[in-house]
Amino acid sequence: MMAETRQRKREVFATKNELSVALAKYTANLSAKFCKEKGIFTVVLSGCGLISWLGKMLESPYKDSVEWSKWYVFWVDERVCSHEDQNSNYKLAMDGFISKVGIPKDNIYAIDKQCAADGDAERCATLYEECLRKLVKEKTLPLCPNGQYPQFDLQLQGMGPDGHMASLFPNRPQINVTDKWVTYITDSPKPPPKRITFTLPVINSSLYNLVAVCDDNTDQCARSIADIFKNNNLDLPAAHLTAQVEEMWYLDKAAASLL
Repeated sequence: MMAETRQRKREVFATKNELSVALAKYTANLSAKFCKEKGIFTVVLSGCGLISWLGKMLESPYKDSVEWSKWYVFWVDERVCSHEDQNSNYKLAMDGFISKVGIPKDNIYAIDKQCAADGDAERCATLYEECLRKLVKEKTLPLCPNGQYPQFDLQLQGMGPDGHMASLFPNRPQINVTDKWVTYITDSPKPPPKRITFTLPVINSSLYNLVAVCDDNTDQCARSIADIFKNNNLDLPAAHLTAQVEEMWYLDKAAASLL
């Protein structure tokens, strides 16, 4: 059994800049906490606007105070394409964030470069799970107290207007996978169609999960947020999100407009 879930928390920000400032502070505080407590910080990134919203970490006081050398970076989901492809979450993070701070190359865990370029989603998922299992065996990653899934310190997520998180989409079977740590999808309703993704139990085994929803001014996005917070509508994958310590949602005014 998972640890008892804390209440779903949220903060609403008037501007993207305010959200970015808060996101940087939240991440930096957890980095300091875990680097002090255990000597490393395991952080999981996603795509979309997240890297842009993390931009404040490239500024003072964070760029020079965060212990970047102790960061271990992973991706909650990835598009199965070349690492040089504009669709690649790896490329997005490398170009916009990782290359600008001192995270050691050996601490960056992307999906297999060749399999990604070949478009082999199933093999990419298999190899990424093998990578995680190796890190657990080496005790770089701990297991959740239930002993079944790896436990990351912080996962940083976004949410699509349809309520998807990572590459767990409504009306797709991946949300129900529990016997794997990483699974894959070849018919994503959002292009590109081939992706890999952490499974829901791995996401929910994280100590801290933060979802940022910003710059999406669609009515559907606001409706999905309202449906999650008011109705806990489990038809929306993001409504399944929990965390072992804290589940936090950072929303801009548009996303929170129906709450």
